[in-house]
Amino acid sequence: MRTVLCYGDSLTWGMNALTGERHHHEDQWPAVLGAELGDGVMVVNAGLNGRTTMFDDHGVAADRNGVRILPTILAPFEPIDVMVFMLGSNDLKTFISGSAVAIAQGIKRLVEITRTTVQYGGVPSPGILVVSPPEPLALGPSPSFPLLSPRTTEWHALASTLELLCRELGVAFFDSASVAAAEGGGDGVHLD
Repeated sequence: MRTVLCYGDSLTWGMNALTGERHHHEDQWPAVLGAELGDGVMVVNAGLNGRTTMFDDHGVAADRNGVRILPTILAPFEPIDVMVFMLGSNDLKTFISGSAVAIAQGIKRLVEITRTTVQYGGVPSPGILVVSPPEPLALGPSPSFPLLSPRTTEWHALASTLELLCRELGVAFFDSASVAAAEGGGDGVHLD
């Protein structure tokens, strides 16, 4: 059986934009991907609400720093054939105030960790796909999601910055804005 590990934030975890709860398992994009790939492929949803590429958030219970926790996530699912990274939204939270370039640096480090982690049995490092999250719309009336900082203009540069990075690193790139949006009267960030 081949393994695809989807490593992301609440977009991967499956936060429902309308209810703030989790989408049903079969509606989360990693589960949809698994259903499309069919038998012989196990798609693992390793999404976590609030996860950043490489920034700390000590205001929550679990470690949200994607770079720090990645080696712990990789080990239980070895051998991994394909890694899918979809991160960056939380790097633009008000108190982090990241940038497209900083997000790309975090993604670059995640790719380096994946490529240099020795898998059980000497299996080659996985193929890598970086997915740029869709650009958020105007935030809905949800004071519990103070996500985006005044640097929201960074979203306009994110997909092109990540695409350039992926070309340099020799990994696959996909802009999810070509197939998904945070529409439908939700919170303006999460997929509906």
